[in-house]
Amino acid sequence: MHEKSLPLKAWEKIGHNVLGRWLFAKAVCWRVPYFSSISPTFIEYNETEVVVGMKKKKKVTNHLGTIHVIAIANLCELAAGTLMEGALISSMRWIPKGMNIQYLAKANSILKATATMPLIQEGVVNDVIVPVSVTDEDGIEVVRADIIMYLTPKKK
Repeated sequence: MHEKSLPLKAWEKIGHNVLGRWLFAKAVCWRVPYFSSISPTFIEYNETEVVVGMKKKKKVTNHLGTIHVIAIANLCELAAGTLMEGALISSMRWIPKGMNIQYLAKANSILKATATMPLIQEGVVNDVIVPVSVTDEDGIEVVRADIIMYLTPKKK
């Protein structure tokens, strides 16, 4: 087991209530302002998975009145990126390299994206896939994404 990252330590300190989860999301969006466009809420955050929610609001809807798929893609990248930031072995660094995404059903309600940590080989330059599943409030999977992360050892 490696030493816990700053995001994981912060989550463990403040993520146990609504105010703490709100503050955590604000801190993430302050660091990466673009994610504030989807007004995310963090639900779970640990070394094996991150769960991030998003409400249906007018600013993320399309001409059909459903949640725009690009907003959902942002949610997927946020879940995968915060997972890597918080749970990746401290000797490694990451950057998103690509995304394969499947739109399975219309998204018309609150969404929940779950990113799951893949197996990581420490010290190896590698592409890894972080799978993300997005479900609606009825538990129906509306999007499935594979976020490709390029991993390299940190320079000494």
